[in-house]
Amino acid sequence: MFSKTVFILPAREGENMTKESVIEEFTALKGIGSSKAELLYKNGFDSIDKLKNSSVKELTNIKGITEKNAKDIIYQLKDKDSKKPILEKTESKSVKKEPAKSDETAKVEKIAETKDEEVKIVEAADEEVYKVKKKPKLSDVQKKKLKIRRKIKKRTPNFLREEWFRYKRIPKNWRRPDGITSKMRINLKYRPSKVRVGFRGPREVRGLHSSGFEEVIIFNVSDLEKINPEKQAVRIGSTVGTKKRLDISKRAEELEIRILNMRM
Repeated sequence: MFSKTVFILPAREGENMTKESVIEEFTALKGIGSSKAELLYKNGFDSIDKLKNSSVKELTNIKGITEKNAKDIIYQLKDKDSKKPILEKTESKSVKKEPAKSDETAKVEKIAETKDEEVKIVEAADEEVYKVKKKPKLSDVQKKKLKIRRKIKKRTPNFLREEWFRYKRIPKNWRRPDGITSKMRINLKYRPSKVRVGFRGPREVRGLHSSGFEEVIIFNVSDLEKINPEKQAVRIGSTVGTKKRLDISKRAEELEIRILNMRM
């Protein structure tokens, strides 16, 4: 009996790859996890080539992918081989060679050629430009008091609970000492410092953020309409989801409101 030989042809480049292999290639990129890779696959990006040829607008139309993520993905795919900055040299003006030139004239011409060649570092168009964070409008008194508060904060000790070092079950968080026999309560020597009025900051800047803004916690987009962007800054609540956070950040950029707990 003759045994049959079966030849398995390799998969062509044009053929569709399996979902698992495509997702593995997507997750190899920086900033893409398994959930984002599945989102890209569901929205028609079933190969690296399609993702490479896509635009920023096409990627940002997918819910869950920000503009920054889209730019990073495209930048990685286009400049995957060479991570060094691209250098472009302007063509130097061609100098006509004269017959029987001396060594001195040849040196002068070489210096002229090097001066004509201007090396320009081409920055990637997708790279984000750093934006200066918005600052509040403060009076001169408030600016001085903020500096004083920073100095007070540096010399303020960490207030620890009485006898936190003695027992494992006692945490370090502060509790006011009480009891008739408490040595810390009656301020005996070599005892840790207690919370006192003298450690408090100036009244004019009390309760303000370190940047000088007044913090306001919000939970939806409509809360931004009540904010004064010159004196108040926003902190998004911990229970707010990613989708609503993105909507809040877009609206905050339009109204020029600073968000304290989100990178913009």
